[in-house]
This record gives sequence, C-alpha cells and structure tokens, in this order.
Amino acid sequence: MIRLLFTRRWLGYLALTVVFAIVASLFGMWQWDRRTQAVAAMEILDSHWDTAPEPLWEVVGSGFADTQEWIPVVVTGEYIAKDQFLVRTRPRGGQVGFEVLVPLLTQDGRYVIVNRGWVPTGEAQDFPDVLPEPPESTVNVVARLKPPEPTLRGRGAPAGQLASIDLGAVDRALSYEISTDFYLLLASETPSVSPAPLVATKPLLDEGPHLSYTFQWYIFGLLAFTGLVVLLRQEAQRAAGVEPKRRSSLSDADEEDALLEGERTPMEPSREGN
Repeated sequence: MIRLLFTRRWLGYLALTVVFAIVASLFGMWQWDRRTQAVAAMEILDSHWDTAPEPLWEVVGSGFADTQEWIPVVVTGEYIAKDQFLVRTRPRGGQVGFEVLVPLLTQDGRYVIVNRGWVPTGEAQDFPDVLPEPPESTVNVVARLKPPEPTLRGRGAPAGQLASIDLGAVDRALSYEISTDFYLLLASETPSVSPAPLVATKPLLDEGPHLSYTFQWYIFGLLAFTGLVVLLRQEAQRAAGVEPKRRSSLSDADEEDALLEGERTPMEPSREGN
C-alpha cells in the first residue's frame, strides 16, 4: 500500500484529499465563528434588556460600541415629525409592514434617530393606511441602543422611505447632522399618543445550527481520508492478486439455505436384484 501510495496517480489523489480536508476544516472554523458570534449576541441581549435606563449621553458620551447594543437609555427632546422616514419590508407576526424613524432634537441640541415602532402595510396600497404622528410637545423617551443597518445594494425605495435603517442615507437626506453610529429603539415615550406604532418586543435569539454544521464539516474531512485508504487498500489487494471481499446481498438466512442446497445430492434409484 505504501509503495502504491507514492505513485504519481495516488499522490494526486492524496493531494486532492488534503485540499478537500483543508477546505472542509475552514468551513468548520467559519461555522464555529458564526456560532460564537450568535452566542455573544444572545449574552449581550440577555444582560442588557432588563437593566434600568441610564441617561443617553452618559452611556455613549465617548462613542457607541457594539457591546452597548440593547442598553436602555433615557433622553428628553422634541420629535421632528416632518422629517420622519419609513423603512420598508419589515416583518412582524407574519405580516409585512414599515418601521417608523423620526429624528429627535435632544435638549442639548443634538439629533438622534428614534425607531418608534412598526405599522402594517395598507389594505390596498404599499403604504400604511394610518401613519401615527409623534407627540408634538417635549417628550421623555426610554429606548434601547441599536447599531445602524448596512446599505442594501441594489434595493431602492420611494422618497421618504428606506430599504434598511441606513443612518448614513438618513443623514444625507436631512439638512442637519444626526448621530450615525447608533439609533434608539423605542420602549416608551411620555406623553404617549394614540394611535402609535407597535413598539419592539424582546427578540427570540438562538445560536442556530452552527455547532452541528461545524461537526459535519470536520467529519467530511475525516471521511475523505477514510475513503482514500479504503480505495488504496482495494487496489493494493487487486495488484497482489487478491480479490477484495464483497458483501453478499443475501441475508444470513438465505446464505444458510444456499449452503444446505449445495450439500444435497439426488438420491440414486434403488436397485433390486437382477
């Protein structure tokens, strides 16, 4: 087997097997990394969701970090209702609707975007039948920090709408500067208004199938070497004049019956005297 392995043809097979195993291992590492990210996101959500809200600028005074996602904050200001945006194609409870983004001018003169919640698509139009207005007076907002969403290339939207919560696009559309490294996901506002968008509920996060996929990719890599050894052994046996054993398709009972049939011989006719 060793001499056969070092022939040009089998060295080529070995190289292909090694390459496949390396690729499978890389996919396994990628799935493990995705699981690690999912678990970290779950831990951040669970550790931040129910904590007491803190003043916004005390939390993000030196800049927003991904580890601050879901932290509840409180801020006071006034909504700029004329500059609100709708984010398209947002599912909730089996329906598709819009999320309502409204700039908030905080008391210290800075602008932040507040996601006030979800409204359904209209019955006969690609637009909400009712678009709730935000409070007109000074409002006290309790919300959770969220990072912006990426730009969706190739996805357009009508004027006043967005394909994702792309704060860079919002900033470019406004005549004033907003904070573009985070937005606020509304939990409550005082005074409240009715009707109002449906506020977000705690998401149900899970780590997904990444752990099982990780093991599957490593197993694929091991199976490749196992298959190589089996094929090499069979060819070595044939080269030595030994035919590899093949498993019979008959069951054990059928094999026993076949053996018994082979042992039986026809009975010779009895001979009576001449």
